[in-house]
Amino acid sequence: MLSLIALFTFFTLRERKIRKAAENKITKHQSLINLELHAFQAQLDPHFIFNSLNAIHHYILTTSTDMASLYLTRFSRLMRIMISNFNKEWITLREELDALELYIQLEQLRFDEQFKYQIQVRPEVNQQLTFIPPLIIQPYVQYAIWHRLLLRPEKSGGQLTITIGKDKDRLFIQLEDNGVMISEMLDSTGERQATGVDIASERLYMMSEKYQMKASIKALQVHDNSHSPTTNRLIISMQHVGARQSLAG
Repeated sequence: MLSLIALFTFFTLRERKIRKAAENKITKHQSLINLELHAFQAQLDPHFIFNSLNAIHHYILTTSTDMASLYLTRFSRLMRIMISNFNKEWITLREELDALELYIQLEQLRFDEQFKYQIQVRPEVNQQLTFIPPLIIQPYVQYAIWHRLLLRPEKSGGQLTITIGKDKDRLFIQLEDNGVMISEMLDSTGERQATGVDIASERLYMMSEKYQMKASIKALQVHDNSHSPTTNRLIISMQHVGARQSLAG
């Protein structure tokens, strides 16, 4: 009798543990889906869309048909890529960079090239066989443009450099800009866009937990020899994920 009671208790507790684990898994999955939706909404920022269409309208009215055509082509390509990548857990690094470059080029046109940019992918990184979660890099680039580079008093000479490389089995994405220093930024100016950054970091950490990517995000200032801050630097680091690993996930 005691053996039956013990056996019944064991299976009851085991069933509760399995049910709780399943419920936790469903909750995490639902949270990730919600974050993906919010990230997509943040990337389709109404302010950015309105200003882009307004810029196209301006070029048409000023008879700058070549610029209007260029702007419209890039804008439509970016929208198509963003919609295509929505609800995907993984995309190739090449796909992410294609969308990122279109976004930066649109911002350059809209702000009369107040800044220049450079994307450097080191030879050890295969862009077609390296996979990353979508909607991760762009919010940080947008933040750097809107709240650092465009706030430069000079209104010219801004520089944004994106470097992607590998260190052993880890992929790193480094963003560096010479906009206003982080300590000089006002919280009120970054309130709206900080939401997109927060969503991106939360999604990355959830993906990291799900796939054991050991992701990290580090922000710092680079100083010159006199210890004066010269540039802002952000480093996104994660375990390198190749084609087979993403398919297995």
